[in-house]
Amino acid sequence: MSKTDNNNDSTMHVMSGIKSQHDGVGKASIKKFSKKKPLQINEEEYIRNIQNGSRLHLAKAITFIESTVYDQQHIGQQLLKNLLSFTGNSVRIGITGVPGVGKSTFIESFGKMLCDQGYRVAVLAIDPSSSLTGGSILGDKTRMEELSRHPNAFIRPSPTAGTLGGVHKKSRETMLLCEAAGYDVILVETVGVGQSETIVRGMVDFFLLLALTGAGDELQGMKKGIMELADAIIVHKADGSNEKLAKKTVAEYKQILHFLAPSTQYWKTPALAVSSLQKIGLDIVWENILHFQQVMKEKTVWQQRRKEQTVEWFKSMIVDRLYDDFFSSNERKQSMAKLEQLVRNEKITVSQAVDDLFSSNPNL
Repeated sequence: MSKTDNNNDSTMHVMSGIKSQHDGVGKASIKKFSKKKPLQINEEEYIRNIQNGSRLHLAKAITFIESTVYDQQHIGQQLLKNLLSFTGNSVRIGITGVPGVGKSTFIESFGKMLCDQGYRVAVLAIDPSSSLTGGSILGDKTRMEELSRHPNAFIRPSPTAGTLGGVHKKSRETMLLCEAAGYDVILVETVGVGQSETIVRGMVDFFLLLALTGAGDELQGMKKGIMELADAIIVHKADGSNEKLAKKTVAEYKQILHFLAPSTQYWKTPALAVSSLQKIGLDIVWENILHFQQVMKEKTVWQQRRKEQTVEWFKSMIVDRLYDDFFSSNERKQSMAKLEQLVRNEKITVSQAVDDLFSSNPNL
């Protein structure tokens, strides 16, 4: 061995380097992974602030309700449970219509009119979720720029998150939280009109259907059933050169409604011309809603409808829970993967695959 080797000057020599945590030296190098502590909040503070009208705490509570994380869901449900006795004092209005009819424009003008009159208005705007990415633009709040700045207004955009019916699966809970926060009017905007949008009827007191001029063409884009559920039909954008045609369309809708079953007992569905741009007819819409509330409360239909809606909500939540529990099983996921392969290779029929999934069939 040469002298240079003894002095560690060989090219094969590796210096010891600087000792640090990332080299695995010392106790600090061993990282201990501890279980994440469950989320905790000051419930009394949240409840107090929500009741005092804090939009920040209301928004956070809604986020807890809509969350898919168990800890957050539990907090949201606890808040709702403690606030339940302060709910039920608002007018719940559902608003639907074909895309392009101007739902957001109507809601902004209508909501601002009510806010200026001293009412507190909450808007639950539902945006469609992408079937590919699951994302949503949630642009309704930007489209209602003027209303969103009003101190008496609260706008909450939410995605459908794959839920049919044009609303979020937690829209009912969100609505109750808004009522507990003291909002007098809750406006629920659906993503559009179609066969599945009728679910909003089962969570509101008054159902508004917005339509465009030309009743004949409009009817091609909607089902008869949605008209039978409407408590009022609004022919929108009744201004400028379109005003005359809008009045004609109103007359056509009145004739159509004459042959349809009424949406609500003791109520005749009106057809009204409205211009959100020129603020024409908005006050008449509100007068009809207040008259509807008065009549329905006198006939006890108001209270009975809400009780029936609560029962339907209970049943729908059972279905949601069964769905979640079914697909949460790892064993069932493995079975589904095997069955999917068999179906893809045409080894068994889809009906057989479903039967196998719910039984102990040897095909698995």
